[in-house]
Amino acid sequence: MLRRTLARFGIDPYLIALMATVAIATLFPAHGDGAVVANDAVSIAVALLFFLYGARLSPTAVWEGLLHWRLQSLVFASTYILFPLLGLGLARVFSGVLPSELIAGLIFVCILPSTVQSSIAFTSIARGNVAAALCSASVSNLFGMVLTPLLVVLLLDSKGGGFSTRAVESIALQLLLPFLVGQLLRRWIGPFLQRHKAPISLVDRGSILLVVYAAFSEGMVAGIWSQVTLADLGLVIALDVVLLAAVLAITTIASRRLGFSKEDEIAIVFCGSKKSMASGIPMANILFPGQALGLIVLPLMLFHQAQLFACAVLAQRYARRPTAPPAELPGETELATAEV
Repeated sequence: MLRRTLARFGIDPYLIALMATVAIATLFPAHGDGAVVANDAVSIAVALLFFLYGARLSPTAVWEGLLHWRLQSLVFASTYILFPLLGLGLARVFSGVLPSELIAGLIFVCILPSTVQSSIAFTSIARGNVAAALCSASVSNLFGMVLTPLLVVLLLDSKGGGFSTRAVESIALQLLLPFLVGQLLRRWIGPFLQRHKAPISLVDRGSILLVVYAAFSEGMVAGIWSQVTLADLGLVIALDVVLLAAVLAITTIASRRLGFSKEDEIAIVFCGSKKSMASGIPMANILFPGQALGLIVLPLMLFHQAQLFACAVLAQRYARRPTAPPAELPGETELATAEV
């Protein structure tokens, strides 16, 4: 009942769980030996998370999606070219206004891969090309495990992002290796995971909550909240909304100008405008060692809720469009005229 009520207002119950986790970390942060245990648990949870991604993702689906190269190219350009350019523009304008960690967080949002679950769900609600959305989001996440760290080097290294060659090793050990092991074992454990989606979802979401708790606990011990004001928070929300609105508008216009069908347009808009918190927070935990991680991931958490709310409204608008009439068979008009 509560879930349906929240969904009616475009509120993701999981975001409430995230906010509750932040509150718990604020009141009861892990420190000392507790922080060591929490960090070890995060490493295990992140590896398990990407192992499950590998075990569930069908290589065949990814390959078939690549065949629709025009659609995939546009989504890829939106995710890894348009977003970073917009993020760099916002960072340049507001670099002297917001703390450097929040600026890094805004750029980090822009270089993450697309979401998988919500992109597919919204495309389905809007009666779009679900197969293309599945492939596009999956391919985006595969490339993201390589491209996001590289973009951190290019865009954030000079801004104190804390990236190092050790981060590359950590990505390989904590993300790529478990993912590849999951792919190798998919033949045997894939059907089991398909039959037990609810427990697997708990592992997915629970691991993210654990990462958030550890990140904000570390931030509380370091005193990050003394570095951000309500004005900063409001500005980050506004910038997230502007960023999302710009990408939604550009992907919609581009898909129409390039002659895509309405179904393909829906997949492009939803896949090209989203950023994955499920991949982003674990990556941030690896890519920003020794940084104020709570502040860096804050723009991502706010962007996540903004994209869910906006896309929920947009999906309902798409879904209300008239259903296309069935195609007319050859000679049907002539036959009807002859009967009259």
